[in-house]
Amino acid sequence: MAAIAGRYARAFVEVVLDMRLDPGKALQELNDMAGLVQANGELKVVLENPAVNQRQKLGLVDAIIARIGGSRQLRNFVAVLVDHRRIGQIHEIAQQFRQELNERLGIAEANVTSARELTRDEKELLQREMAFLTGKKVETSYSRDPDLLGGAVVRIGSTIYDGSVRGQLRRIREQIAAG
Repeated sequence: MAAIAGRYARAFVEVVLDMRLDPGKALQELNDMAGLVQANGELKVVLENPAVNQRQKLGLVDAIIARIGGSRQLRNFVAVLVDHRRIGQIHEIAQQFRQELNERLGIAEANVTSARELTRDEKELLQREMAFLTGKKVETSYSRDPDLLGGAVVRIGSTIYDGSVRGQLRRIREQIAAG
């Protein structure tokens, strides 16, 4: 299913970039629509039900898009998902869309977990270091983990940079055991 979601996400990214739409706005609109479908089981059932007239489904989509202030391109994309019976995957498609969009725009996503709240200066320093390491603009989310003794753990994509005290102690232990 991930391959199918990826195909739809890539297609929508192409539309957004080719038409020079605001990528952030397109992502927000798609996330809003995905949130509505995910939160409202009845809506999902109606949009997926082959017994419901296609015209009625599209009328419902039009009303929702108008209500959330979505673009014509979002409306058309959601209509394609409904037509192809993929609306149930809209949440996964939205996640894939974000990843593909970031990849195309040269943006890396980073998650920083630290033992304590980082200061603004510490965050700026980390931001610069991550940008240098990746060669990309970095969008960072921060969280705290009181189980860390100190330091921070940074995840960028599938790469983990463990600068925590626990990670440093583990590496020392491994060096002692090996030597």
